[in-house]
Amino acid sequence: MGTVKEALYYNKLKDKKVQCLLCPQNCIIGPGRIGLCKVRKNQDGKLIAENYGAISAIHLDPVEKKPLYHFFPGSDILSIGTVGCNMHCLFCQNSEISQVGVAGTANFIQHVSVAKMVDKALKTPKNIGIAYTYNEPGIWFEYLMEVARLAHAKGLKNVMVSNGFINELPLRDLLEVVDAFNIDLKGFTDEFYETQTFSTLAPVKETIREISSSGRHLEITNLIIPLLNDDPDIFEEMVQWIAREAGKNTVLHLSRYFPGYKKMLPPTPVNKLVEFFYTARKYLSHVYIGNVGDVTEGRDTYCPHCKSVVIKRRGYQTEIMNLTSEGDCTVCGEKVINYI
Repeated sequence: MGTVKEALYYNKLKDKKVQCLLCPQNCIIGPGRIGLCKVRKNQDGKLIAENYGAISAIHLDPVEKKPLYHFFPGSDILSIGTVGCNMHCLFCQNSEISQVGVAGTANFIQHVSVAKMVDKALKTPKNIGIAYTYNEPGIWFEYLMEVARLAHAKGLKNVMVSNGFINELPLRDLLEVVDAFNIDLKGFTDEFYETQTFSTLAPVKETIREISSSGRHLEITNLIIPLLNDDPDIFEEMVQWIAREAGKNTVLHLSRYFPGYKKMLPPTPVNKLVEFFYTARKYLSHVYIGNVGDVTEGRDTYCPHCKSVVIKRRGYQTEIMNLTSEGDCTVCGEKVINYI
């Protein structure tokens, strides 16, 4: 059994109801009920984080798999996930853990204390830190914050792979302890977010702005789904917005969709990804293509100033070249990679 942990960020209401204030769903939850995320439960008028310390997956991954291409490239990071999500994307690529709660998942859940998790990260060879990933880590807020604080105190890095659907105050807490973010910008219309993810776009855009202005490392992923979010004009509007609001050096990953959960559309055509790659490159210095085979576009990293190759990639294998240990281009001195 895991530790019973009272949740942060909620208000108590009449008749023992509570309102969760962690994410923009702002669920009002009656006694004995759970929120839309499936892991925050009203237990007799108190909001409980049922997934506190609950681990659904733990692996040592290349940091490029998050994906993060400009944050300690070539490094490994201990990656952990729990269950649940505050979005219900019909095309979810990890529905076996994101669309379930703690109840009924005891067959693959293990409970790990904060101290033991950080100790494991410290004892894992060639590991730079901990990545909170696989499902939506924002709904793991209490455990994530405690692990991240201790990890920082021990000299480890913290990485968060998130949908960005979180309220302002808890996001500010996360910005104190998370070193690098990959935010999944799933589309760029209100209709897409409302009908395909059962959430809203505006809070995700605000999260991206907040992370960018905080100085924390930011990369963005856009899963391209045929017929749903692959309109060329809307895509171009999105990358223009990223360049304007987060900066032209913001890293963008274009990811290939595969059928899953409740969407059985065919996989994204590779030529569509290549087309969007060249569109994005008109506005952004660093654009990559993921979930594909040996496509040459969107694989290597170039200095945005002098265009020298600084990292060659094949899958998750990296060959670092023309790059100082501080992440600067050796040809012209431009800052390219974040080693902070």
